[in-house]
Amino acid sequence: MATKRNFKSSAPRKSDIPEGYAVDPTAGNMLRFQASLPRLPVPALSSTVHKYLETIRPLLTDAEYTKSQATAQDFLKSPQAAELQKRLEARAADPSIKNWLADWWNDAAYMGYRDPVVVYVSYFYVHLDDPRRRDPAKRAASLIKAMLPFREITESKQIEPEKVRGMPLCMDSYKWLFHACRYPTKPSDTAKKFDPKAHNHVVFVRKNKFYEVLLATPEGHELSEAELEVQVERVIRMAGKETGAPVGALTAENRDIWTDARSALIASSPLNQQSLERIESSAIIICLDDTTPVLREDISWSCWVGDGRNRFYDKHQLIVFDNGRSGFLGEHSCMDGTPTLRLNEFILASLAHNKVDLGAPRSNSTGANLPQPVELKFELDATCGKYINEACQHFDELVDQHDMQVLHYEGYGKDLMKKFKASPDAWVQLVKQLAFHKMFNRPGVTYESCQTRKYQQGRTEVIRSASLESKEWAEAMLNSEESDEHRAVLFRRAVARHLQYAAWAADGQGVDRHLFGLKKMVRDGESVPAIYSDPAFSKTNHWELSTSQLSSKYLDGWGYGEVVTDGYGLSYSIDDHYIRWTITSLLRNTAELKHYLAEAATETRFMMERVAAAEQKGKL
Repeated sequence: MATKRNFKSSAPRKSDIPEGYAVDPTAGNMLRFQASLPRLPVPALSSTVHKYLETIRPLLTDAEYTKSQATAQDFLKSPQAAELQKRLEARAADPSIKNWLADWWNDAAYMGYRDPVVVYVSYFYVHLDDPRRRDPAKRAASLIKAMLPFREITESKQIEPEKVRGMPLCMDSYKWLFHACRYPTKPSDTAKKFDPKAHNHVVFVRKNKFYEVLLATPEGHELSEAELEVQVERVIRMAGKETGAPVGALTAENRDIWTDARSALIASSPLNQQSLERIESSAIIICLDDTTPVLREDISWSCWVGDGRNRFYDKHQLIVFDNGRSGFLGEHSCMDGTPTLRLNEFILASLAHNKVDLGAPRSNSTGANLPQPVELKFELDATCGKYINEACQHFDELVDQHDMQVLHYEGYGKDLMKKFKASPDAWVQLVKQLAFHKMFNRPGVTYESCQTRKYQQGRTEVIRSASLESKEWAEAMLNSEESDEHRAVLFRRAVARHLQYAAWAADGQGVDRHLFGLKKMVRDGESVPAIYSDPAFSKTNHWELSTSQLSSKYLDGWGYGEVVTDGYGLSYSIDDHYIRWTITSLLRNTAELKHYLAEAATETRFMMERVAAAEQKGKL
């Protein structure tokens, strides 16, 4: 981090400080509002039980609901529920705990989760193609060069805090963007952040072999794009055509197995410990794949899982293919998607608009005085070899069970939805419900991720997207006797209900995290309340549709895996003129769901247009 950049920075004017927030001048620009961010609230018990009953109703039969309603009401009235609520409120009020949920959730959802991170936890972005950089070395060099200013403003805490409707968001997780790594440990993983000044390097993976490249010259000058390009070319040349032992495949293992394998790796040679530390401390991993994916499914698949060998899944990774296409794979444990989306948008937008100082153009002498990339070698005994072979086998078996489809639907986008004065996100969620009804003749148990970063150390809450209103509308769409006018009325009711659910979740007033917190307050020797053993409880948080929206004109796709064995990962983006879904599942007729999504999207549009035309005709 040798190059010093001049960024506009000044003390915030009083008018720039949102009402209710204070500026900490010692925290740096990025974290200046951090101390005054509100704490995640604990919802009222009666409110959560009421919402719970409302959101489970469309997913249950009348008999099931009657039983669950009685169980939930008994819970609400019980002295135990009042005591659990009191304990949770006391935890939330503890000044030493910034967020009553954070540590529990990070462990339950990420660090304590033992299944492989790839497929189950990681998420990917596909970058928009850059026709000016079809050479892999040039593409990789440009991505790194454009990344370095973002690293600088993040590590120096100069970056401007994100805001939503003028309210600052928690920026605490940004420290995990660079020079950080997840570590396999039992019973729960850990994470480590390295000093960027002492570890000013990146690591490339090519043909399963790892190579360290310094980001500054011996004189301390940051490498130019041309110099980085020379170094990438050297890595590709050094890696040759033969593949190395795929040590990186170990990071795709079950976390307990990887814990044991890492211990064996370190025990077999001091060199292995040194190589691992250089990999783990790097700013980021750059995977140089020797493939040339073209189809949306192919490049999405390659960014999501690759071949399981030319990777290091415990860190964020940029991925560059031999045709110059590229993408990103996110290590999810310490942060959610919005910070990494901001990073990727910064990189791609600054390149697209020529906002990056790429340095001196390439000449015959470029890179002549740079030290060669250093291969980070491993000495592997029979035990390590066995772990690696088994990791490759387990990865192949897991990935072979999966399917992916990408629907790039160009029938319309948010421009049309806004003409109907409808929320694009709610519109697309309803299309999903209709598609699921078409396929299964019932609502899908649906999770939509909603960030809660307006609170200290906030992460996510669930928008329970299947509502009584969405069910009624979907059934009307499938009933040939229904009028379009009535369908449109039901559609708008369902949109309004979705917006209400989304607002609750964003305000920390959702159902799922509160019920999770109350259960965590049950002490050893105490009985778990009956609401948690009610079959409806597990049925209605068995997320058949795991959905999340990230939209950017600089991405050409993104996605993640399903969260239950009989469900679907359903990421989506909404552009002015298209909707794009990436659908993943354990070979559960994924192409059929793709078909029904397109059909549902088209039918929704035509229904709304017919009603609008009839209304217009009536006014004439």
